[in-house]
Amino acid sequence: MKKIAVLMGGTSNERAVSLVSGRNVAEALASLGKYEVIPVTLDADNLDALPDGIDAAYIALHGGWGENGGVQAALNARGIPYTGPGAESSRIAMDKIKTKIVLEMKGVPTAKWTLASKGAASCPLPLPAVVKPPRDGSSVGISKVAAPDAWPAALDAALAAQGGEGEVLVETFIPGRETTVGLIDGVALPAIEIVAANGWYGYEEKYNSEATRYPFLADSADPKDAELERQLQKIAVDAYNALGCRGVTRVDFRVDPDGRIFVLELNTSPGFTSHSLVPKAGMRTGLTFAEVCDKILSSAATDARG
Repeated sequence: MKKIAVLMGGTSNERAVSLVSGRNVAEALASLGKYEVIPVTLDADNLDALPDGIDAAYIALHGGWGENGGVQAALNARGIPYTGPGAESSRIAMDKIKTKIVLEMKGVPTAKWTLASKGAASCPLPLPAVVKPPRDGSSVGISKVAAPDAWPAALDAALAAQGGEGEVLVETFIPGRETTVGLIDGVALPAIEIVAANGWYGYEEKYNSEATRYPFLADSADPKDAELERQLQKIAVDAYNALGCRGVTRVDFRVDPDGRIFVLELNTSPGFTSHSLVPKAGMRTGLTFAEVCDKILSSAATDARG
């Protein structure tokens, strides 16, 4: 693989984040001196902007067609290897409802959930609960509902993120700690805890706040956290395998005060911004940022089933 296209931009709500990830990845791969790196900004849900002669594609798209199996299927059709899971696994992971169903079928622990539609007068689960658009990422349209009067605004925000129609996902809020584990080629990276200043890890806390902290569990003074990390990594691998992932994926968790672990979701095209957690975890293993990108690129493949 010599001529590498880094796909970024796209048409989803996460376009701005994708552009940052894509530029970072393109610069990192170019710095290695062994690739001809071509940044490709997509402005539509097709590969018309992709030049001929590409040996592999690094997918730095987030959300929408870039993460729901669309671009993966299009690359399969052209026979171009690409990073991240195949089309079918991407379709499942991008749909939080389908993900929940598969995780439950495979015995992977996840929070209690249900669905709600436009006009629902009250939250269908006991409060506190979390309301999410099923097919968006980067915490777009996600709200925590702690009191009944917060329900209408939370429902409207989740619906707005998906064009105002359809069903939204409602989950029981799991109190406790938020953690994440990245995987490359099915191998779990060091676990990271996410500590937001106000206790809520939303869009602002992810991308704009300097107050959010990301300590590694391995650095914890609590000896129990070593075992917690081992359990998180095992469940991350279980979730990854349950959805048939390959390449790079990130698994997000909540851990309740009793130490019970719940998978929130899988991200099959995790960010590569200055705040992103997969590159942080990869660098913890001794790699540079560029080497993390290179390791992910080396896993590029097509999916005959896509």
